[in-house]
Amino acid sequence: QVQLVEIGGGSVQAGGSLRLSCEASGDTYSLGCMGWFRQAPGKEREGVARIYRGDPTTYYTNSVKGRFTISQDNAKNTLYLEMHLLKPEDTAMYYCAAAKAACNWSARWYSYWGQGTQVTVSS
Repeated sequence: QVQLVEIGGGSVQAGGSLRLSCEASGDTYSLGCMGWFRQAPGKEREGVARIYRGDPTTYYTNSVKGRFTISQDNAKNTLYLEMHLLKPEDTAMYYCAAAKAACNWSARWYSYWGQGTQVTVSS
């Protein structure tokens, strides 16, 4: 089993920045891919960014490219999401997720989820 705990989030004005962290514990050696999802009220959960463990290649949904950066520190079993130039439409609950093997933008590929952290961007 793997446990994920998100840290960070909060409220910021448009154009501001935030950093999210996700600390993983448990059987982290079994993980192949980690990612960040978000879900706004009344909307479906969407993939924001993902990264394979041990591989620097990163993937972003189009709406955050150039503004968000996903990174990982495998020694600390921690995943990060740096968010810059935040927009009101970035407002959502952000979730850290982990998959045992390959992953894509579908939430069904991920076996483990954090509890979520709220990001609110005001105009």
